[in-house]
Amino acid sequence: MVSSFSLALLLASAASTLLVRADLVPDTPSTGTAGSTCSITWAGDSSSSSNWSDMAIEFMTGDNFDMVFLTTVATGLDGTKSGSYSWTCPEVNPYSAIYFYQFISPVESGNPVWTTRFAIASSSGGTTTPPNSTQPDGEAIPWGTGALVDASSVSAVPSFASGVTSGSVPATSASVSVSVSSSLSSAAASSVSTSVASATASTPSSANAGLVLAVDARVWTATFGVISSAMALALFL
Repeated sequence: MVSSFSLALLLASAASTLLVRADLVPDTPSTGTAGSTCSITWAGDSSSSSNWSDMAIEFMTGDNFDMVFLTTVATGLDGTKSGSYSWTCPEVNPYSAIYFYQFISPVESGNPVWTTRFAIASSSGGTTTPPNSTQPDGEAIPWGTGALVDASSVSAVPSFASGVTSGSVPATSASVSVSVSSSLSSAAASSVSTSVASATASTPSSANAGLVLAVDARVWTATFGVISSAMALALFL
């Protein structure tokens, strides 16, 4: 018969594998003005000391499935802490709400995070309507493909992001939640349930800040950890 103390340790071990990472969450950018200071802010990923510790921010345009890199805004930022970065918004063509930021790091190169789209206005404050009202898949998110007026001002794509920034983005990603239930009277004593919800793997819509969660190795590691804990518990009973 397993002691209550041993059982508590086993259940605690199972629960510890289920700590879900909290990806960096960028704030929704406000309209910028060409030639003026633009501020980028984010809530850091405090669940990890390394995943976002060497973060880069890229200035992007295009639709949700064919994102276009324009320039690198900053590199070497610490995304494990909430912070901000200011830069001079460039002159673009057109001046419209068709631009967004991509956050990426060497560890998270397969799971970049995006802001919602925002506008850069001309020096006089003028903007135009995005040329496209819906995404290629029909979703009602306005977009367009812009460009820097001064192409010589482009900062290159970080080496760790070269295969991600210019690639096609999948139509969907998955967010995973894992739960554990225990019954002391059951030989199995533990079960794992996984729910996968479809989400748009694109620049998030205007309703919220850009956060895209993808299934990765850490989620499967957590799942296997729960299964291992359940097997160990069953042996004690």
